[in-house]
Amino acid sequence: MEELKCNNCGKSFKTKESLNQHIASKHSVHKKTTSNKGVGKKLIAYGILLLILVGIGSLIYSSVVGSHKYDDFAKCLTDKDAKFYGAFWCPRCADQKKLFSKSIEFVTYVECSTPDRSAQLQVCIDAGISSYPTWIFEDESRLSGVIPLKQLAEKTGCNLE
Repeated sequence: MEELKCNNCGKSFKTKESLNQHIASKHSVHKKTTSNKGVGKKLIAYGILLLILVGIGSLIYSSVVGSHKYDDFAKCLTDKDAKFYGAFWCPRCADQKKLFSKSIEFVTYVECSTPDRSAQLQVCIDAGISSYPTWIFEDESRLSGVIPLKQLAEKTGCNLE
């Protein structure tokens, strides 16, 4: 009688039935999937890593590319010599800045507060700033409070769209 060998582990068997039982108990598909639990965990970990990377990429994209809707408008305000006077601690100034989103970087902003909030800087004293936020325009006219962008556009002739 010919000796039969298992192709998976090389173990020898005398009968085909013994070989089949061995294969079913030691090398079955079920056994392989349970022994590959580490592969499933790795796939989950790679999936989570991919989601994190996509999230970080989205944040970077939106901070670099997105939210610059008012760049041209803000640049026009600067070209028209409109100045925004405020204080870093002023909540209404923060509200005014939020209206511009990322485009605030193109607005001429004058900080009026000392770092310790105890005094007003000389540039703002000289400009006669008494409340925040205050906008001063090329013709020396002023607007105080949070000014809607549409009103700034009308005042300066800058295109908001």
